[in-house]
Amino acid sequence: MLRRLAATADVLVENFRPGTLEKWGLHPDELRERNPGLVLVRLTGFGQDGPYARRPGFGTLAEAMSGFAHLTGEADGPPTLPAFGLADSICGIAASSAVMMALWHRDTRGGAGQVIDISILEPIMTAVGPSPTVYDQLGVVEQRHGNQSANNAPRNTYRTSDGSWVAVSTSAQRIAERVLRLVGHPEVISEPWFASGRGRVAHADLLDQLVGDGIAARTRAEVLAAFEEAGAAIAPVYSARDVVEDPHIRETGMITEVDDPDLGPMLMHNVMWRMSATPGRIRFTGRSPGADTGAVLTSLGYEAEELARLRERGVIR
Repeated sequence: MLRRLAATADVLVENFRPGTLEKWGLHPDELRERNPGLVLVRLTGFGQDGPYARRPGFGTLAEAMSGFAHLTGEADGPPTLPAFGLADSICGIAASSAVMMALWHRDTRGGAGQVIDISILEPIMTAVGPSPTVYDQLGVVEQRHGNQSANNAPRNTYRTSDGSWVAVSTSAQRIAERVLRLVGHPEVISEPWFASGRGRVAHADLLDQLVGDGIAARTRAEVLAAFEEAGAAIAPVYSARDVVEDPHIRETGMITEVDDPDLGPMLMHNVMWRMSATPGRIRFTGRSPGADTGAVLTSLGYEAEELARLRERGVIR
């Protein structure tokens, strides 16, 4: 059945340990011999070959081995893992990009299909940044430093007088100057070290104290209004409730309402981009297992009696 599906498919995604398809007699070469245009995505923890290829792979392991956990958390605290599937999500986005590129090569460059080998580890390792390059060139192993940045300061989260949190970033010199004026310390701007990101990083604790004290004296609404009026970069730290209730997120369709046959209207993340000609939309919350099996297999020539026998045997739903 899988051979027949693959013979007419554009893309086949598999998420088993290396060698599983081959063990089942479904070698990629055989599948692509039947369908030269097939793009086969092989998604594993550590890739199809190498010393770790046979290891079980999960997002948590990739988050640890990529350098992410090592760089996340307070300087005197433990390496910190995310509370959600970060590595899995990044891998899924990277895999979809690879699929689009393979289909583009096939359809516009006269190429054939191909096999895509993608691991959970590599995309998040890339997203973590240039730490391997820094180590290679300078021998420096970057360390955790909480919410502070190694390139600019002040950069942190700060608590307001009403118990809310806001995030401030000063990746541009003029923004850093505006922030220090806003919190009542324009005198710091004239310090020689304030003129560069690296100089400010060397005095990050002082700047955090000044900015933190200034923000702590105001409510979140007052802080956000003052920063927005001055053109300084700030954002509230949101919970899920805040995300759902934010007018910009709702008005721009980042969160959309989709009707579920069992639960009724429910909010979901929308398509992650806005395309002018083909904007796309979320059509359903998730099909029930087996909801389309009959239609798909009937299109491949399976008769109703044969589908009934397969269901009885537990082969399909």
